[in-house]
Amino acid sequence: MVFGSHRVYKGVGNAQPEQINEIHRLHLVGKWPQRRIARHLHIGRHTLAKYLDTPAPPPSRRDRTSKLDVFKPAIAELLQQDPKAPAQVLFQRLQTLGYDGGITILKDYLQAVRKDAVLRRAYVRMEPSPGERFDIDWGHFGVRSYNGTPGKLYAFCLVECHSRKMYLEFTHSQSFETFVRCHMHAFQILGGCARELWFDNLATAVAEHEGNDDWHNTSQACRTDKPPV
Repeated sequence: MVFGSHRVYKGVGNAQPEQINEIHRLHLVGKWPQRRIARHLHIGRHTLAKYLDTPAPPPSRRDRTSKLDVFKPAIAELLQQDPKAPAQVLFQRLQTLGYDGGITILKDYLQAVRKDAVLRRAYVRMEPSPGERFDIDWGHFGVRSYNGTPGKLYAFCLVECHSRKMYLEFTHSQSFETFVRCHMHAFQILGGCARELWFDNLATAVAEHEGNDDWHNTSQACRTDKPPV
C-alpha cells in the first residue's frame, strides 16, 4: 500500500510530534517495514526504532487568559460581602471598575466558584472542644430469645465528640424513662454532661416536627454540675 504523498524529514534527531506521527502512520496504517520507512524519511533505523517505541507527546496547551482574570479578586471581595449576589448585580459592579467583557463568562465563573464552595463545605471536618458535644443514638440488634421468650435488644450509644470516648448500654426498651436513665448512667461514667446533646431524629428525643424545627421531649429533665473530663 502506497500513500499519495509523504514528507521527507532529514536529520530528525529531535523529531517534532508531526514527524513522529508520520512514522507511526507509515508503520501501523501503511504496514511499511522499518527499513523502508527509514530509507523514505532519511533517518537511521536506530532512531526510527526509538520513535516507534515512543508515541508523540500531545501538543502543549497554553492557558487562555480571560478579561475576567484581573477582576477575580474584586469578585471574591463582593461575594464575601454577599455570597448570593446575582450575576447581573456583580456584572454592573464590575463595569464600574472597568470590566468590558460579557456576562456569560461571569456567570460560568460564578457557577464554578459556588460549586467549589459547596463541595468544600460538604467535607468540613468538625472538631468539637472537650466537653462541648455528645452524639446520642440507639442501636438495634434484632430479636433475641430469653428463656424461650423473644424480646428486642437495643443499645443506647453516647459518644464524647472530642475524645471519641463511647458509652454503650444494652436495654430491652426504648421508652423515654429508659432513655433518661441511660443518659444519667453515661453522665456518671464520663464525669459530667456536655454543653450540647445532639440526637439523630430519635423518637424518644423529638416529640414532633414543625417545618424545619424539631420540638424536643421535655417531660423529664437531666442536670449535672460539671462537664466531662
